[in-house]
Amino acid sequence: MSALLDISKMDMVFDTPKGPFTALQGVDLKIDKGEFVSLIGHSGCGKSTVLNVVAGLYQATTGGVVLNGKEVNEPGPERAVVFQNHSLLPWLTAYENVELAVKQVFGKTKSKAEVKEWVEHNLKLVHMDHAMYKRPDEISGGMKQRVGIARALAMQPEILLMDEPFGALDALTRAHMQDSLMEIQNELNNTVIMITHDVDEAVLLSDRIVMMTNGPAATIGEILDVKLERPRHRLELAEDPEYNHLRSEVLKFLYEKQRKVEPITKAASKKEEKEEAVA
Repeated sequence: MSALLDISKMDMVFDTPKGPFTALQGVDLKIDKGEFVSLIGHSGCGKSTVLNVVAGLYQATTGGVVLNGKEVNEPGPERAVVFQNHSLLPWLTAYENVELAVKQVFGKTKSKAEVKEWVEHNLKLVHMDHAMYKRPDEISGGMKQRVGIARALAMQPEILLMDEPFGALDALTRAHMQDSLMEIQNELNNTVIMITHDVDEAVLLSDRIVMMTNGPAATIGEILDVKLERPRHRLELAEDPEYNHLRSEVLKFLYEKQRKVEPITKAASKKEEKEEAVA
């Protein structure tokens, strides 16, 4: 069975005032339907660039992305993005924000009554049906993110792309959102790619953790399989030896293996500068 998403030999080079900057080099990743994959790495390692190419917001310089046998070269409703900033329209209610997305995707195929039912269904899915007629300035940060997730899910995307969706939330709200996301994914079997800086979040939520090397020319350093049984409960996992082993492996990659890469990169950069000066 072929993968739902195939990222193949992907390079990303940006033009800058100082010349070409290679953000990504040789990124290869296959993701199956229903998988939850987290991307983790230090700031500047190209995690968001990978996500933006999959979303169709960027075009890879070489290589590319194939979704369900079709090349990705522009945004589309089969890929919904949830950003750290909820991006809700402030003058619309929670219901209207989700309704807007539903009408854009299903306006020609769903009746008015079906649109209403579908919007309400997705707001209930994220436990926001009690506040569906409130505007963003009348609800908390966590509630805004729930509406943003409901809007994304309402598009029935094949892949849900999440760029640090809980990064701006307090610890308790973040934990509640993680639990809700696990419930939703268990119910809908969504394919999810999520960027995170949080090691515990990555281990708790993921089927695989993709660890990125430091940039420039960042790539996939290691991929860690997370075979913890689902449903997962954070309090039980705190004492689980396998959970703690996985957590330790991610930390080792981030703070031992990648720490060694940085001086090498700087040394190589200085060597290149000397060679250019001589030339």
